[in-house]
Amino acid sequence: MENQGMQRRPHVVLVPAPLQGHLSPMLELGTLLHSKGFSIIIAHTIFNSPDPCNHPEFSFLPIPDNLGDQTAAAANLMTLIITMNNNCEAPLTEILAEFMKRNDQHDQICCIIYDMIMYVSGAVADKLQLPCMILRTSAASAAAAYEHLPRLNAEGYFPLQDSKLQDLVPGLHPLRLKDFATADMGNIKDIIEISAITNNTRNASALIWNTVDHLEHTALALVQQAYPVKFFPIGPIHKMAPPSSTSLLQADSNCMAWLDKQAPHSVIYVSIGSIAIMEEKELAEIAWGLANSSQPFLWVVRPGSVRGSEWIELLPEGFKETVGERGCIVKWTPQRKVLAHVAVGGFWSHCGWNSALESISEGVPMICRPCFADQNINARYLSEFWKVGLHMDGQLDRVKIATTIKRLIMDKEGLEIRQNANAMKEKTKLSVAKGGSSYSSLNELAKLILSNQLPK
Repeated sequence: MENQGMQRRPHVVLVPAPLQGHLSPMLELGTLLHSKGFSIIIAHTIFNSPDPCNHPEFSFLPIPDNLGDQTAAAANLMTLIITMNNNCEAPLTEILAEFMKRNDQHDQICCIIYDMIMYVSGAVADKLQLPCMILRTSAASAAAAYEHLPRLNAEGYFPLQDSKLQDLVPGLHPLRLKDFATADMGNIKDIIEISAITNNTRNASALIWNTVDHLEHTALALVQQAYPVKFFPIGPIHKMAPPSSTSLLQADSNCMAWLDKQAPHSVIYVSIGSIAIMEEKELAEIAWGLANSSQPFLWVVRPGSVRGSEWIELLPEGFKETVGERGCIVKWTPQRKVLAHVAVGGFWSHCGWNSALESISEGVPMICRPCFADQNINARYLSEFWKVGLHMDGQLDRVKIATTIKRLIMDKEGLEIRQNANAMKEKTKLSVAKGGSSYSSLNELAKLILSNQLPK
């Protein structure tokens, strides 16, 4: 039984989306808010549920989602988002209402913070008359770009024509029309509709951004014009929070011993994230591209990420013998530790926003190879605007791969990109340090939640 004299912590409910790039920053936000004196409740789907053992300081409330064996493959991402929200509204309302009923007025929920793609949480907060905020786990630059979709559609830019793919988008330098990857997300009307739903801030009192002001000051200012709510850029969240396990997949730490044997800045680290799928032909081109680059490489091949294969049984004949000890292939890595290792000279990335921030935070230059959705926009900004990477565009082939790796690791061009990445790293360090923009923004966020002045 709780001591009478013990001060009660105000409860904050966090509703993460069950995708790795969304789950990690939400759990880390929970750790940050817990350090500020809040009691954290994670209301999560059963699909891709986090492990409570990794966060004993949190309370966990599973939401019956009725998703069955449905997976978060890129091909059905839109369907997953819509189905998940439709299925979760009633049970989320019920479990939170039951929690509020069990606790007295001094032990109530002071705020719900939900991931933007768990948008039904806003309606739940409205029903329960609770204040709410939204966590944006994507880049502000991507949010600003998608705000223009209705205008571009009205002006006849969609459906995209092959002859226009390389054209720059008016008012959105450096984006090209092809960077709006609509084909993998459904038709343009569906995308505009789901964007309007996920971007709805009608019930929210604030937007929390996993980004850094120095990186996206202009984009944040543009998006602020569209959303008349308070903004709190507190990223990179993983650099603000103490280390914890938020991965849905088991990392193979043996790769760290392999990295210890490699020369500084020599290794190309390859990972396409937790969702993307590749074809056997792409696997072969990547394999021979890595082999022909003559650079050591650490390659993440996620089980099930090669269509028709359980793991690496479809690697081309003779590949392993050719690369020998120069290559290390694993199922998953402790990515942040890998990127912080002195041996890593470049990161071939799918350009998910979490991975981009992790690379920038460690000053690691990138090979940008986006797979779907906002990754295309991220890749363009990383390579053409922030100039911390090379955009490997078009169809994959082994010659292009080997050439791009050599450009990044060996050439003068790569040295300049590394210098840009290191400059970004130092600015980011200052942002999360005491007195920095992200540090201050987090403190302001905590004060606002505690103020009891949030609209309901």
